[in-house]
Amino acid sequence: MPSVRRRLAAITAALALSVTSGVVVSPAVADPRETEKTATATGYGGAVSTVDLEASGAAIEVLRRGGNAADAAVAAAATLGVTEPYSAGIGGGGYFVFYSAKTRRVSTIDGRETAPAAMRHDAFIDPGTGKPYRFTPELVTSGVSVGVPGTPATWERALDRWGTMSLAEALTPAINVATRGFVVDDTFRLQTLDNQVRFAAFTSTSKLFLPGGTAPAVGSVFQNPELAETYRLLGENGARGFYRGALAAEIAATVQSPPKAPGTALPVPVGNMTTADLAAYRVLDQAPTHVDYRGLDVYGMAPSSSGGTTVGEALNILDPFNISEMAQPDALHHYLEASALAFADRGKYVGDPAFVDVPTKALTDPRFGKERSCQIDPRHAAKKPVPPGDVAKYDGACPAAAAAPATERDTENISTTNLTVADKWGNVVEYTLTIEQTGGSGIVVPGRGFLLNNELTDFSAVYDPADPNRIEPGKRPRSSMSPTIILKDDKPFLALGSPGGSTIITTVLQTILNRVDLGMSISKAIAAPRAAQRNSASVTAESGFIAAYGSQLAPYGHVLEPAGAPSTSAAEIGAATAIEFKSDGRMVAAAEPVRRGGGSAMVVKRSR
Repeated sequence: MPSVRRRLAAITAALALSVTSGVVVSPAVADPRETEKTATATGYGGAVSTVDLEASGAAIEVLRRGGNAADAAVAAAATLGVTEPYSAGIGGGGYFVFYSAKTRRVSTIDGRETAPAAMRHDAFIDPGTGKPYRFTPELVTSGVSVGVPGTPATWERALDRWGTMSLAEALTPAINVATRGFVVDDTFRLQTLDNQVRFAAFTSTSKLFLPGGTAPAVGSVFQNPELAETYRLLGENGARGFYRGALAAEIAATVQSPPKAPGTALPVPVGNMTTADLAAYRVLDQAPTHVDYRGLDVYGMAPSSSGGTTVGEALNILDPFNISEMAQPDALHHYLEASALAFADRGKYVGDPAFVDVPTKALTDPRFGKERSCQIDPRHAAKKPVPPGDVAKYDGACPAAAAAPATERDTENISTTNLTVADKWGNVVEYTLTIEQTGGSGIVVPGRGFLLNNELTDFSAVYDPADPNRIEPGKRPRSSMSPTIILKDDKPFLALGSPGGSTIITTVLQTILNRVDLGMSISKAIAAPRAAQRNSASVTAESGFIAAYGSQLAPYGHVLEPAGAPSTSAAEIGAATAIEFKSDGRMVAAAEPVRRGGGSAMVVKRSR
């Protein structure tokens, strides 16, 4: 991946021809002192970890200028909407978790997308065949898959509750990046090529992301002045400028009548989102989930996300075991089995609590977790799928009652992004945001510079009244996003999160296990090879995990299957970010050293 020095040179050269048209060249990152991606940074006064150098630089500059963690998180997220447009942006949604140093409390914002009011139970059924649309590329490349976005409202709400900056101020770094451009790297080009057929299906998308009919070349400068203008609109009018007025009308029209290119073979099922759906959207202030693990207070995202309940339950299942005294294969066996049990309960019980009676208290009850731990055979993997537990009948004793199994199909995509920010006052943000598929729905709102999500494909495709994740109008589809903040004695100990679809849960869980039980540093905990057991017959594993532990886990009965194809990013699981807080005041920001091209960790000051 090009260094920032090379990127500066490339930008300067590429934009030199544009001086007469009024383009102003500005530094490649908010902090020109940072010239390379660094996976780990240790220091004081604030810290940030993202997947992208531009986004981390934007956050650090906000912190250096006196902004707090909420301000910096919004600045970083908006910049990711420019440089990581296939993973996140204002056309999507997410979950924002905030620790207040003043109150020593953790709070959350649910900014998940919602289904339009006219969403039908059979929305994903092809009327021509009577069967569900093929998931990809047909269903994901559609108007019917687009949920009402929650990201702009999340940014405004976060700044109103905890920030010190206006939305216009927080968006300024991203506007600068969108205006002067960023240098295309191998990942951006590969993701564009992977989506070429989908992007070519829409005139607005091909115009932006396929100039000349193909993906931008590595080393070229990608500018998005239309997104810069959209951000300016939000800065002037607030989130109201997105959910009402001309932009809202354009979003609704794009969903109802996608700008299909002549000759595309994709069916592009239309959606029925209206301006009323956009005007009615609200983010939700929610209490976090909470469990105690080894004396640490672990806070996560409550439903509509399944992240907090599933990570929390798995930790409760592991808590009775002395994992730190186990040999590595034994510890990993317990991790995989606990994950399968928690995923069984996720599939059975978790959905949008506005539509489903989600037993959050039971799922995070240590007695329920202890009872579920009875199902773990220390020497043998259980036959999968394992049945869910009975949340109506548990007392923490063995044997444990089982409930009827749930039928579940995992449709969550791996393309999401995550960021972690802390400021000098001790406030912390963990924020996961997404547009779902790599490239979302594939539909750019004409003239506005951003992709719409395909988040509604997270609903179960076939309607079942017993399914907690069934399609309902106005409902939020179940998510696996797991932004997590861990406290020790009411002060931050660790904040972490990851993209990765349903493997977000296992990535966060395994990273906590690595750091807390196996004694790894947070950097090594993130870098360690990963595996995901989601209550299926086989374990999805990275090649490094298979090489290191495959033969050692085989005697337990675990079957490891490679994650994705070796030549793609799908062969990786997650792309975590984290900050650990040391007792002497140091902050250790940690990002991926390799996954997704490596992340960017920065601190405000290297020393006091």
